[in-house]
Amino acid sequence: QVQLQESGPGLVKPSQTLSLTCTVSGGSITTNTYYWSWIRQSPGSGLEWIGYITYLGTPVSSPSFKSRTSIWRDTSKNQFTLHLSSVTPEDTAVYYCARMEITTRGFDHWGQGAQVTVSS
Repeated sequence: QVQLQESGPGLVKPSQTLSLTCTVSGGSITTNTYYWSWIRQSPGSGLEWIGYITYLGTPVSSPSFKSRTSIWRDTSKNQFTLHLSSVTPEDTAVYYCARMEITTRGFDHWGQGAQVTVSS
């Protein structure tokens, strides 16, 4: 059974960089049928896709975040990491990592979510 777990600071100051890591167990991030995604949900808003990293290690970001986002992976630890730079209070959200099935583009496994608050 695949499990995903987000980790990282829960409080980030404005203008700093948000950093979250997703640790995957029960399956490899190099399996060629999945992409590994970051998604967030802000208070009172729906889910917002941030980006993903492919099984080959290629990052793809949403145009809404592209200039501020870096996604990379550590295959030795079976982890992938999100950096979101120049954060503002509007980046306060619950951040999820999730596995995306390539052919259906559906998210079939999710982490429990990590609350990140941007505040001075």
